Amino acid sequence: MIKAVSFDFYNTLVRFWPPLEEIQQAACHELGLTVREKAITHGYAVADLLFNRENEERSLSSRSDEERLEFFGRYEQLILETAGIPVSIDLAQRVWKMAMSVPKDFMPFDDTVPALEQLRESGYKVGVITNLRRDLSQLCERVGLSPYLDFMVGSEEVGIEKPHPPIFIAALEKVGAAPQEVVHVGDQIRSDVMGAQGVGMHAVLIDRSGFGPEAVDCLKISSLAELSALLESIS
Repeated sequence: MIKAVSFDFYNTLVRFWPPLEEIQQAACHELGLTVREKAITHGYAVADLLFNRENEERSLSSRSDEERLEFFGRYEQLILETAGIPVSIDLAQRVWKMAMSVPKDFMPFDDTVPALEQLRESGYKVGVITNLRRDLSQLCERVGLSPYLDFMVGSEEVGIEKPHPPIFIAALEKVGAAPQEVVHVGDQIRSDVMGAQGVGMHAVLIDRSGFGPEAVDCLKISSLAELSALLESIS
């Protein structure tokens, strides 16, 4: 029986606002590059796989400014290459710096609050497991999600990122449930799906963009509105 549902934070419950695609388009335009918004979305889907692999091997937060710039140059290069615009590493770094200079904040997806409300009303415990190194209580309060959450676990608290087991185990301890009683929902194969499955939790991949991998050994949704019905099939 499923007792609790945990969620990844970014790209699962919230997105950046203004949208990253718009910011990227504007930065590219400033540098004489033309790219479609949907192509950038595809680029992010591919580049985020690189991001999560790198972060798993060695946390980006622990790297020097120079090392982070080198990585994000490669990350931006992959975004644009996937979007159909091959660029040099120097130009990629310029685009990245311009895009990152734009003020932005987190904003819940339209389906987030209704889905969390429905889960709570159905008797599930609801929480967040994230690699963000932030004050989660303050962050979730600011974006309006605190009233719907029973537990929160971040990598700063545990000292290690998903997909490593300790962060998932910490969440299980907080909610007081066995692994098979918890479903984790996230947008990344390695950090969310494989990480959760690695400790015995159920995993659901959310693919909002439609650019996720075709073959995935887990349940898959494109919107949180689909989650409640899916949980009934797991239960």
